[in-house]
Amino acid sequence: MVIAAAVVPHPPVLVPEIAQGLAPDLDELRAACATAIDRLYRANPDEIVIIGAGPRQGTNVAATGSFHEYGLDLAVDGRWEAANGQAEPITLPFLIGAWLLRDRPDTPVRRAVMVDASGSPEGLTASATRRQALLVLGDGSASRTPQAPGHFDERAEPYDRAVAEALATADTKALAATDPDLSRRLHAAGLPVWQALAAAAEESGLEYDAELLYDDAPYGVGYFVASWIAR
Repeated sequence: MVIAAAVVPHPPVLVPEIAQGLAPDLDELRAACATAIDRLYRANPDEIVIIGAGPRQGTNVAATGSFHEYGLDLAVDGRWEAANGQAEPITLPFLIGAWLLRDRPDTPVRRAVMVDASGSPEGLTASATRRQALLVLGDGSASRTPQAPGHFDERAEPYDRAVAEALATADTKALAATDPDLSRRLHAAGLPVWQALAAAAEESGLEYDAELLYDDAPYGVGYFVASWIAR
């Protein structure tokens, strides 16, 4: 049962040491992420589920990793529960998730769920009585400006505007209906996790008070921070 959710982006430059001289540009974004995560803990969940995209559906994601690939010798430990079997290597969303949670309490327990392109919510709802708070990591379009990673596409801004509106109103049906082909063309990394959030929220059968805490594209990539709290 999903009682709260925090939707945040996962750019490496969230880490100030990676952003270096550009770090102040994202201070507002970092503050919004912290506020959304504060609300997860205040909801008093039984567990916090970290949701990120990856190559394979499953819940067995390594809890430790490093930002070495991004030019920073910084190790992180997400301290989430390990599942049985061989763990999937930690991917960027989970690296950022671990970094965002680095100074947070070890309770409630944490669990990581990797979703593939299908956005299936498998592994999110263990039971109807378990109170879950979701940390959902995904970026919007990467085509807002000519300098963006995906270059400019005039469809990017309306795409991001529609996603932002859905996140601002906890509109699960709008998130579920987001066009996957257009998402791929706009290099939007967040669709699988937004759709997993929508499916898990629908399954919970609750209504949510939602707030959009951040909506901008400072480097031509759409970044959103949203908070959903069950009524």
